[in-house]
Amino acid sequence: MPQITTPQGLTLEYETVGSPADAPLLLVMGFGAQMIAWPLGLRERLAAGGRFVVSFDNRDCGLSSKLDGMGADIAAITAAATAGDFVTARELAPYTLSEMSADGVALLDALAIERAHVVGASMGGMIAQTMAIEHPQRLLTLTSIMSSTGEPEFGRSTPEAREALLRTPPGDRAGYVAAAERTLVWRSKRYPDLAGARELAGESYDRCYAPAGVARQLAAMIASGSRAEALRGVRTPTLVMHGLDDTLIVPSGGERTAALIPGARLLLLEDMGHDRPEPLWPEICGAILQHTG
Repeated sequence: MPQITTPQGLTLEYETVGSPADAPLLLVMGFGAQMIAWPLGLRERLAAGGRFVVSFDNRDCGLSSKLDGMGADIAAITAAATAGDFVTARELAPYTLSEMSADGVALLDALAIERAHVVGASMGGMIAQTMAIEHPQRLLTLTSIMSSTGEPEFGRSTPEAREALLRTPPGDRAGYVAAAERTLVWRSKRYPDLAGARELAGESYDRCYAPAGVARQLAAMIASGSRAEALRGVRTPTLVMHGLDDTLIVPSGGERTAALIPGARLLLLEDMGHDRPEPLWPEICGAILQHTG
């Protein structure tokens, strides 16, 4: 797959589906997940709807640059953020969501895309929101999926989901694949697809196993803090999508996002958790295509 180099010297691995003559649609993936977590079939469905679909590995994930050597003292960063000292939290973090959103802009620059529809899921939704806040001239539309605003009182994980997310996975391939069963706690109750989760875990392990980057991405989310006030100023046409089965970022995260962004449309999906079940692709992609049409 191709790569670009950002002005900061980081390489970003990316992939495209569809015709460059169509409207560009940038997909931003979530915490610790590689771009292959956007199922190819879902991307092809969007491309068939007349979109030039661009997906990429965030920094510290997949085949993009790893910031190895940069520590992330999660306890210290969390303590500073909890105390409201975000100056210290950001000094301690290797980077913030602002830098990650700038990566997305750098990819658009490298592909000579002036403006794009930007779709982000989970942490990717936070990055996409930050793009709309800090680089509004580069967005045609914003779609924030199963995400939140950075306010701790909204979208809070259930204890079981948080524990499953933050538990260090085994370092061997078999153990890593077996640990995919933990994701059932936040997946769709009707369409849990454990086999698909295990298959993705195996593909991700084989493609790039880089657990150190996960802590740095977590630090970025914690140190970035609330986007509430800035979201009130977003004027980019916005769709907020959230699954009612989501326990990792509970639906109040999406509801709050839509309440803050003027004119945002909120779509709450039954039978969707913190995942993208294939039976719901027609509804998910249909909503995105309608919003970006």
